[in-house]
Amino acid sequence: MREIGHFIGGKHVAGTSGRTSNVYNPATGEVQATVALADVADIRAAVENAKAAQPKWAATNPQRRARVFFKFVELLNQHMDELATMLSREHGKTVEDSKGDVIRGLEVCEFVCGIPHLQKGEFTEGAGPAIDMYSIRQPVGVGAGITPFNFPAMIPMWMFAPAIACGNAFILKPSERDPSVPIRLAELMIEAGLPAGILNVVNGDKAAVDAILTDPDIAAVSFVGSTPIARYVYGTAAMNGKRAQCFGGAKNHMIIMPDADMDQAVNALMGAGYGSAGERCMAISVAVPVGEDTANRLVDRLVPKIESLRIGPYTDDKADMGPLVTKDAYNRVNSLIDRGVDEGAKLVVDGRGFKLQGYEDGYFVGGSLFDHVKPDMDIYKTEIFGPVLSVVRAKNYEEALDLPMKHEYGNGVAIYTRDGDAARDFASRINIGMIGVNVPIPVPLAYHSFGGWKSSSFGDLNQHGTDSIKFWTRTKTITARWPSGIKDGAEFVMPTMK
Repeated sequence: MREIGHFIGGKHVAGTSGRTSNVYNPATGEVQATVALADVADIRAAVENAKAAQPKWAATNPQRRARVFFKFVELLNQHMDELATMLSREHGKTVEDSKGDVIRGLEVCEFVCGIPHLQKGEFTEGAGPAIDMYSIRQPVGVGAGITPFNFPAMIPMWMFAPAIACGNAFILKPSERDPSVPIRLAELMIEAGLPAGILNVVNGDKAAVDAILTDPDIAAVSFVGSTPIARYVYGTAAMNGKRAQCFGGAKNHMIIMPDADMDQAVNALMGAGYGSAGERCMAISVAVPVGEDTANRLVDRLVPKIESLRIGPYTDDKADMGPLVTKDAYNRVNSLIDRGVDEGAKLVVDGRGFKLQGYEDGYFVGGSLFDHVKPDMDIYKTEIFGPVLSVVRAKNYEEALDLPMKHEYGNGVAIYTRDGDAARDFASRINIGMIGVNVPIPVPLAYHSFGGWKSSSFGDLNQHGTDSIKFWTRTKTITARWPSGIKDGAEFVMPTMK
């Protein structure tokens, strides 16, 4: 049985709490490893290592910091198959999907290779009589990231890459459900030339999270997870004087207009709704066809595709999707499907009871499709986080637009149409953070910022893009005047440029 500990000060350590958690193979239900759960002492050891290493790293010029990431990107490409297989073994998603997980993180690492330019400040010569004014961006010191199970490569890199490139040290607390990849990423960062102590990985549960949120030497915290925990992390971090960016749940809609290319819309819904078994915060979980004819055509085309989904373990290279991550996730998704039936939604395709020969104890749920879902139903309001798509029929465009506008969550939304005027109006009016026009999962590329609105996001700055550089640095502004030309005598009035 593998035993997974922590990675502190450039070394693997066992941890001190004595508490562990099981890591399962989602395809078989078997325990494949145990992972140490950190206590306050483990977090503190990571922070002490980070504090000791950070000043020298911050003093390293940005070009040399960038070279570490150039090498890290090279290593990620070299180890892509290894990382993807390791990720799939613990998460359950297909290997090709896992490669996408790694690549979207790698792209942020490529972005921060431009840190010499990204971290530049501003300068004004002659802001006043013999006065120059300039601003510089300096690292916050020690930062921390708390990441979810569903993207154990991508989201850690979204956090630690910009933080470390800016000159900070970093404490990563990944999900205890699939902890191997984050530790492997830390090993590769050391191989790329990162000094020991700049990236520390500490596994754990709520005890580790609370230790991070209350540690006096951690200046900033980034979080991705459910909305209730995002609220808790944001509030607790703020009470303890920390900068925080916290990203929560989602209920992403796709509006299908009558003029949409139906084949394109159906294929988009299949990938965005059932890829990774729906365990994505940017998954499309609500389809909103406009008009009864559009709805009937959509459902008629979806049903055979959902029924023919190939579901299998990560070792099946033909599988469209794998199992859910844990037995708890399996039970939760099944109970929500039950709830939808009880509420009166029409279960057109039922994924409950799916069994795969040879993997009867795995956490597999078949693709499910609800039709005639209403906005007051729990399955509409709740983030299911499984392979379940709900169809909410809208009479017209305004009614369709109203659905995501009024929903609690505001992460992502999409519209499928050939009408440029409708698409432009939609993008302008919708109160959602990320919008796709004939794009099903509108996750911005690394040089733009990722973040939702409403109860999907807490904090002023988003992930990656230029927002990430602002989040992981503080601005310092200097006003300088040298003795030449300065008049004698004190000035008692407020200085102005008058």
